[in-house]
Amino acid sequence: MKTIKPDDIIDLKGVPCPRNSAKAILKLAGMDSGEILEIIVDDGEPTENVPPSLEEDGSCDILQTVQGEDKMWHIFVKVK
Repeated sequence: MKTIKPDDIIDLKGVPCPRNSAKAILKLAGMDSGEILEIIVDDGEPTENVPPSLEEDGSCDILQTVQGEDKMWHIFVKVK
């Protein structure tokens, strides 16, 4: 698996849906095109909902979604 080095990280552990998606989209809006954001979310509903919300928003491309040793999900996205 390729290691991706993010330009910034947003930790959304414990943030409920849909607030986690909204916070991620706001964070992306403040970033420059080509930058990579790592979004950390809980297992379960956030993992199922955040990636589709980001794709629907259209502000980024999802590069990779992986579950870390911390059991949290790490979503790497590149700003369009």
